[in-house]
Amino acid sequence: MEGVAGMKKFDMRFYDRKKVFVTGHTGFKGAWLCKILADAGAEVTGYSLQPPTDPSLFQIAGIEQDVHSVIGDIRDYSALKSAFDDAHPEIVFHLAAQPIVRDSYKNPAYTYETNVMGTVNILECIRNSDCVKSFLNVTTDKVYLNKEWAWGYRENEALDGYDPYSNSKSCSELVTHSYKNSFFANKSVSISTARAGNVIGGGDFANDRIIPDCIRAAIKNEDIIVRNPYSTRPYQHVLEPLYAYLMIAAMQYPQSMNGEGEDYSGYYNVGPDDQDCFQTGALVDLFVKHWGGNLKWINRYDGGPHEANFLKLDCSKLKTTFGWRSHWNLDKAIEKVVEWSKCWLNGGDVRACMDCQIKEFLEAGKL
Repeated sequence: MEGVAGMKKFDMRFYDRKKVFVTGHTGFKGAWLCKILADAGAEVTGYSLQPPTDPSLFQIAGIEQDVHSVIGDIRDYSALKSAFDDAHPEIVFHLAAQPIVRDSYKNPAYTYETNVMGTVNILECIRNSDCVKSFLNVTTDKVYLNKEWAWGYRENEALDGYDPYSNSKSCSELVTHSYKNSFFANKSVSISTARAGNVIGGGDFANDRIIPDCIRAAIKNEDIIVRNPYSTRPYQHVLEPLYAYLMIAAMQYPQSMNGEGEDYSGYYNVGPDDQDCFQTGALVDLFVKHWGGNLKWINRYDGGPHEANFLKLDCSKLKTTFGWRSHWNLDKAIEKVVEWSKCWLNGGDVRACMDCQIKEFLEAGKL
């Protein structure tokens, strides 16, 4: 492992031949994570429901050929334990979740069952095994008690998400903290959580997300409907948090060869710099610029369920601990979303497009 540009000594070669278990691998972020890990030579087992959208990145990019894919419900402990034991993983990334705020209002019980008991179940698998060395629970920037203030939230701020989705992820954090303190205080397993801001990237087909909404409108040559153009969010390309997750999990791995004997486990915010905390309307302006044509957007607030108007993260801990920095600004991120989307729409090789974007992203980190 060789450090570059102030980064700690980590590169993707760490994952070569490592056994990795990924929950939620059929989702948008999970599919990108599996592609990165497979490119790095990892032996990946994924456990998840069927892809949550149609079309889906998992299917379009043929991610199933890169991993051992097990279709199952994170709420089903027996099925999860069976897949986990078969995989005998060294590293676990927990991404399985019900991730949509509006859906959490429609079905709060399912949201809590998935996001809270799903976390309990994967931690039970780890507790009842002796193979795992590093665990990362991926949560969200929405876990914080949001006071709508202008500065970023730090990892020691109160956790109390407002809506069922956000609150269930706050509970997932607390479950992880409890297991870490109760069962892994001897550091037999290094455990961290990562709280990421809003992500964008090629292959996101979810409902109620602004960039997928933009792409659907562009395909139909319709106006883009923006429900809340003045809400401010920390937007970042999906490769940004995924790289941070991979770095945290590798650096906290007991035999990571970091050479420093440090305990890197903890709780980390993962978000862009302040200049990439955009109002939604400004984000759509960037999309329109890169897509081209006669696209335009209209403000149509629909009086939907409560969502925060202002949310920003303070990522000083991640930067100080690992020398981490963003690789791409938001303008570059939107450019890459459009590049992938047009490759897909034109019948191009989306796997090759993903590989090129991953390579370009990793090269940008060396500058």
